[in-house]
Amino acid sequence: MDTPTLLTHLETRTPPLTLPRGGTLRWDDADFHRAAYTDDPEGYALLGLAPGVRSWQRARVLLQILAASQAGLDDTTRATLAKTARVLTLALPPAQVITVLLALRRLRANHKHTTRTALRFVLEHPHADALIAARRPALLDCFEHALGKATARGCARRIADGDTGSDYLQRRLLRFLTAPHAALPRVTALYEAADAATDEPAPQEASAPPGAAGNGDAAGAVPSGPYEPPLTIDAVRERPQTVTATNRGDIAATLVHLYRGGPAEDLYVALGGYIGAVAGAFPRFEGTLALVLDASASMRGYGDREWAVLSQAAALRMVLSEVCARLEVIEVGGDERVPRGPTDLAMGVLDALGTDPDLVAVISDGYENLFPGDLARVVATLPRAGITTPVVFCHAMFTGSDDLTLRRPAPALPERGFWHQDDFAELLPWMFGHCAAGEPWLRAALRARLDLLDHRAAGLARAA
Repeated sequence: MDTPTLLTHLETRTPPLTLPRGGTLRWDDADFHRAAYTDDPEGYALLGLAPGVRSWQRARVLLQILAASQAGLDDTTRATLAKTARVLTLALPPAQVITVLLALRRLRANHKHTTRTALRFVLEHPHADALIAARRPALLDCFEHALGKATARGCARRIADGDTGSDYLQRRLLRFLTAPHAALPRVTALYEAADAATDEPAPQEASAPPGAAGNGDAAGAVPSGPYEPPLTIDAVRERPQTVTATNRGDIAATLVHLYRGGPAEDLYVALGGYIGAVAGAFPRFEGTLALVLDASASMRGYGDREWAVLSQAAALRMVLSEVCARLEVIEVGGDERVPRGPTDLAMGVLDALGTDPDLVAVISDGYENLFPGDLARVVATLPRAGITTPVVFCHAMFTGSDDLTLRRPAPALPERGFWHQDDFAELLPWMFGHCAAGEPWLRAALRARLDLLDHRAAGLARAA
């Protein structure tokens, strides 16, 4: 599995899955997802939970892991896939999950893990009662596909007659559920008020409710009620209306005050706490990272932006020093406290490669003003010299909307921008995903993330 390519794809804005009436499922990147799952089912599922993945891409991940057979997979992988499915059915907007379940019906995919996930969503979702009231025909289709129409209706008849635990219900329905006492009345609700509704909703209903947005994938506000997912995967990030040098995260803000001559003792104590809090969220990277840190005059900035970019670059360096077992820092220009001179990124990369690292990361604002184009030429020459060490470019920015047109010194390098401390959660997995030594780090980080989300999902299930 090509982790950087897959991660970049999952973070790309994509059109929603749609189910045209009487047509085939519109899933534009199905082959890409299928190939990634086939290559590494567990790694594929974990990447679907990485910070920054788009909502409709997560819906595609859910569809893929539910549609595929789990024959031949080991117990650990099966458990990971089951946890991922449970988390996604609670973290995605319900309208998207319903689209996925209807897509499984269209694809005629129904495995035991598919049945379990579908039934728990329809009957045990924290908003199940509201969803049944709002989307009863669609959920009835999902329920009957999961069990088979004849079996589903047989269970409904027995429940309507007062059966709450016969052998028939146990073998065909109850064994898939975790809270049968709450689920059984909802089966009855699914079959109440039979009407002339079609088996499947119209395409726009299958994709999303009017005005619904999924993690930034569509315009408009998410309506209140059953369309709000009860579980949050990515923390909501509040963006300041006006970006300044001191509202881009606690680490960078503290560094700005230090650079400007603030009370050093108190600030250093606070700085250590902020760095530890951020670094503690990541596992230990056991490889070697060589960091080319741009400390040229342009990184200092001027006016209201003075120290803003350099402080964020220094914040990243400090967090990485806690995360990495071995961090080699090569400063170009001046140094963090006294930035000066022009930028010679190419020489910095060559010096970094001399430390025999697993990965080289360049942190710069992108102004290469000593020998413009030199970094691009060096990067293009490395493979010809037999050097296969991956090199990535971490673009230090003042805001997330900076114009980088003239600030890409090596367009061939993998590039990711960052301007706020919160960006580290997406930046580090992207960085380490480019090297072989980063694979165990990335898997450990995403497993810990999955375990935390699954624990929250279990709490929601108990509360429901």
